Amino acid sequence: MAIKIELIKQLRETTGSGMMDCKKALEETGGNLDEAFKWLREKGIAKAAKKSARIAAEGIVKIIENKNKIALFELNTETDFVAQNKQFIELTEKVAKLIIANDTCDVSAILKLKDGENTLEDTLIQAAATIGEKISLRRVEMFTKSGNETFGAYTHFNNRSASILLFDNKIDETAVKNVAMHVTAMDPKFISTDNIDNEFKKNEKEIILNEIKNDPVNSKKPTAILERMVEGRLNKQFMTLCLLSQKFVLDESQTVEQFLNSKKVKLLKMARFEVGQGIEKQEVDFAAEVAQQMKNV
Repeated sequence: MAIKIELIKQLRETTGSGMMDCKKALEETGGNLDEAFKWLREKGIAKAAKKSARIAAEGIVKIIENKNKIALFELNTETDFVAQNKQFIELTEKVAKLIIANDTCDVSAILKLKDGENTLEDTLIQAAATIGEKISLRRVEMFTKSGNETFGAYTHFNNRSASILLFDNKIDETAVKNVAMHVTAMDPKFISTDNIDNEFKKNEKEIILNEIKNDPVNSKKPTAILERMVEGRLNKQFMTLCLLSQKFVLDESQTVEQFLNSKKVKLLKMARFEVGQGIEKQEVDFAAEVAQQMKNV
């Protein structure tokens, strides 16, 4: 049957799908808009399934705050180009509102939350089908404050990295931003040595001990001396990994701990996300990829 252009346009505005996909959907469903929407959704799921094995290591990290809650999340796509796309940014805003309205950091639970009539998972699938790249919600962190507790937040240029903090007391806005900026820039793994778990300490100790033993200069040294060498290196390493012992980036005459003491506050929690951190990225031949896409047009 002949499909009116007005129907195609209406379906396209509703779904964001391409003109030819909308035309095909309407042809397959006898011009029924509701059935055509379902048809496109099913096609989107099929397309997204093909993308599920691909690596999405680009995207953005975003902070959203609402009264006594602050959340940080990472939404990934395959290319930085798409991460700057208006549709992807609008999708990120939708995800942000859904996260802050709920009290979970469990990604699987968040994906089951309702976004209108659909779940968030369905919304991401449909967006992936429209945009043409894998889209995934990778991780979420959320803090809740009470009493005089204060949030800190900082997002680096182009939403590539960001940090959220929770302080035990009131602290001025400039100081809050500066500490959050330090965390974002220096990427400390722990607040203090008290926060380092035993498993991490054990693994690091074994690595350093093996390095020392494999050095011919140390091979004949007594065990007691080797142990002291290991402890010395461990303590030095932990000092660099812990926020409070790091030199404050905006004033290296003092540590972060000294700066916080001067403000009469303690840092209770921190979280830092960087786009794609820890994801093994694929090397892409851009020219070859464009050539392949042109063949498929």
